[in-house]
Amino acid sequence: MKIIDIIALILVIVGAINWGLIGIFNFNLVETLFGGFSVISRIVYILVGISGLWSIKTVVEKLS
Repeated sequence: MKIIDIIALILVIVGAINWGLIGIFNFNLVETLFGGFSVISRIVYILVGISGLWSIKTVVEKLS
């Protein structure tokens, strides 16, 4: 597994945990750590989104 795949997987897990916390407890961990909709939170959200897209490529490769 390439390093970029591992980083993407970690970010996807962080995103999944954050969404789980939002759904269960109405608690946004990213906003709590980095502030409302600050530049850093936006970067985290963008990186998580890109990681999700990258993970699609990884899954397709594994299924081939």
